[in-house]
Amino acid sequence: MKRSMILAPAALAVVLAACTSSAASPTPAPVTAAPATSAPSMPAASPSAELGDIVATADGAGTFTTLLAAAQAAGLVETLQGDGPFTVFAPTDDAFAALPEGTLDSLLADPEALKQILLYHVVPGAVKAEEVVNLTSADSVEGSPIAIAAKDGKVYLNDAAEVVATDVMASNGVIHVIDQVILPPSS
Repeated sequence: MKRSMILAPAALAVVLAACTSSAASPTPAPVTAAPATSAPSMPAASPSAELGDIVATADGAGTFTTLLAAAQAAGLVETLQGDGPFTVFAPTDDAFAALPEGTLDSLLADPEALKQILLYHVVPGAVKAEEVVNLTSADSVEGSPIAIAAKDGKVYLNDAAEVVATDVMASNGVIHVIDQVILPPSS
């Protein structure tokens, strides 16, 4: 099963080299992806509680301020508040802080490049963890594939970013928390 995510290639070769991998991944075996101890706490909704959209859910977590500021700068907030459904592989504030110095500032100064990178973190549809672990790739909304591999009970994107929390439900999709910013392959 293949899904698409949309993000344009980053202009900074250093970031691409650090954050992407073009290696093919074998079909992963089903795994239990338990959140790491450093995973951000996400708001839990009771079955009767009304879920917020992806933006409201991420905002409520308090660990996605950089992602939300980037989405605002790229003009994507309204899209992520739309009907969806969307699956967002959401980098934490720590993931953005780990980018090479000056990278985030450069991206914020180039809204179109930033938009493409953010769209690479989005897959159409609500893809829950039980489906993700059976994928070898997913096509981003940006159009480039994201490699997915399950190794040693953990799920990785592009052989780099680890999924540290899964199935954070929103009214218009699902969020999976990742520990690194992922970038589309260079064209």
